Amino acid sequence: QVQLVESGGGLVQPGGSLRLSCAASRSIFSFNTMAWYRQAPGKEREMVATISIMVKDSTNYANSVKGRFTISRDNDKTVYLQMNSLKSEDTAVYYCNSQDLNRSYWGQGTQVTVSS
Repeated sequence: QVQLVESGGGLVQPGGSLRLSCAASRSIFSFNTMAWYRQAPGKEREMVATISIMVKDSTNYANSVKGRFTISRDNDKTVYLQMNSLKSEDTAVYYCNSQDLNRSYWGQGTQVTVSS
């Protein structure tokens, strides 16, 4: 059973930065794709950023975060989401996701609140 554990969330002022981490229970090179999603209160879960482990680390971002967020990985078991220039509308629970050939896995989420 794969486990994904997110960390790094918290309260930050508008314009501030946070870095989220997602620690997997096995090597990220066993997955095809790693991603970050988020879900704000009363809204559906949405994709924030993806990184294709199998396709030369190609990345994809939601239009709302392009130029502000960066997804990256280490060479072991961790994926990151660097979030800069945060806005109030970025407030949400952020979830880590991984996909291999068989299924998709989810973490428990970490709360990010952007407020003055």
